[in-house]
Amino acid sequence: MSAAPVLADENKTLSLVDDRGVAVEVPASPKRIASISYFAADVALALGVKPIASTYMVQGRNPDFLADYLEGVKEIGQRATPNLELLAEAKPDVTVGIRRYTEGNAEQIAKIAPYLAYNLELYADSDRTINQLAAILGQPKRGQELNARFKAAVEEFSAKAPRDQHPRFVVMWGGDTPWVFRSENMTAAILVALGGDNIAGQNPTPYLPDNWGMEMSLEMMLEKDPEVIFVYDYGPDRPHENNPIWQQLSAVKNGRVHYVGDHWVEAHGPIAREIVLREAAHLLYPDAFPAVDVKAEARKLIPASVE
Repeated sequence: MSAAPVLADENKTLSLVDDRGVAVEVPASPKRIASISYFAADVALALGVKPIASTYMVQGRNPDFLADYLEGVKEIGQRATPNLELLAEAKPDVTVGIRRYTEGNAEQIAKIAPYLAYNLELYADSDRTINQLAAILGQPKRGQELNARFKAAVEEFSAKAPRDQHPRFVVMWGGDTPWVFRSENMTAAILVALGGDNIAGQNPTPYLPDNWGMEMSLEMMLEKDPEVIFVYDYGPDRPHENNPIWQQLSAVKNGRVHYVGDHWVEAHGPIAREIVLREAAHLLYPDAFPAVDVKAEARKLIPASVE
């Protein structure tokens, strides 16, 4: 678990421990932030800082939840395979990424600039990592305010959700055998907070902290028969739709399968999670909550100073 930054006055650096348990020294209030995944870009923009480089999730697809603020920002490859030559060209002061995608080349990334790796899987990861990155960017109070605001928003939306409805849902990656997410996962946890009933349930082995998802055959999915399905959308390849069982699912029959945007995949940042909350409320309870204009909501959450 990452620790709070400690200022080292003699050389104007911050010393901290990231989610690898690695001690990292970063410049105090760095200006040039590189983002492997959208998380650091999300936090930076919420704090009024434009990143200088970012990976993408799908090439050529700018994420709606960051509005158009990544246009002109240097692309450094897909988030699971960042291009280190392009990263070096960007000359970052600090690079922030998802731990699981960078374990094989973390040492090389750290040679370019101080590198922080975060787990970014569970709901519990969100506040902690936002607090740490906001502190690194010289805005610890603002990070705390963002976390307090999200907590209040979750409580507000949960209170407005229909008390007599608990739609069965599943959050999944598509594939011949879908990968589904347990209730500790960030996105699933938001849906549960809104009163949804996750057919994947909670982690049955909490002593195994990485057990936050599992394969679920369509046969098993049919037994649990979700009323709403959220599919992480990586493009037109959707092999699960070719299985005849898919057409038997209630969510499919009722037109309640939603191919959701990049912010649902990476929901830990302050912008992403706020928009996921609003979209999730509408998609679970379309009669109780309005539809969401993702870009318009994003612009409300990004300070004008970024321009």
